[in-house]
Amino acid sequence: MNAGETQRRPWIVGVSGASGTPYAAAVLRALLDAGESVDLVVSRASRLTLLDETGISFRDAHWRDDLREWLARGADGKLGTFEVPGERLADVRHWSAGDLAAGPSSGSYPAKGMLIVPASTACVAGVALGLSKDLLQRAASVTLKERRKLVVAVRETPLNGQTLRHLVTLDDAGATVLPASPAFYAGATHIQDLVDFVAGRVLDAAGVGHTLYRRWEGELGGSRTT
Repeated sequence: MNAGETQRRPWIVGVSGASGTPYAAAVLRALLDAGESVDLVVSRASRLTLLDETGISFRDAHWRDDLREWLARGADGKLGTFEVPGERLADVRHWSAGDLAAGPSSGSYPAKGMLIVPASTACVAGVALGLSKDLLQRAASVTLKERRKLVVAVRETPLNGQTLRHLVTLDDAGATVLPASPAFYAGATHIQDLVDFVAGRVLDAAGVGHTLYRRWEGELGGSRTT
């Protein structure tokens, strides 16, 4: 790095196989809108979910085109809901989930933290037990050991005792456990509003500014006056 050059410090975004790929898309769009750098890890299981929920095949060799199409879709699946110019993706770096030699696998790799959106119960278990079976789990383990922010947006219901114990383990290790539970006080009128609320709470936990939802201001019925 040249003298005076700012070191790139991305947010690592891990997408696991749980239902909820619109949550990941909303978080990614908001991070890019905030001018943040992003390192993206899409698990093998999540590619099946993405195909099922959006019809998009996420391919390593064409990841930038596939990502642009994914981010352009609304939560209802409509094409072209969001504009995603190519330059917005210039500071996104994609790492294959099977690449255990990737940058995020090491604690010396500079990163601000990691957001797992959505997080499946299998992913939660793998991170809680330190299995590091793929890059997503390894990057999460590195994030914990380096005492960086880790936000785990678990998307499952109901939760059994084993998963609850794994979530407590993650909380004890310093992670923020954030169930993908949308609220209605913000005046949601569309499925995208509910998705954006969860995405906004993920970014709140990470300390990234956004305008994804109307915040509570202590006024009952306030959502009906905006």
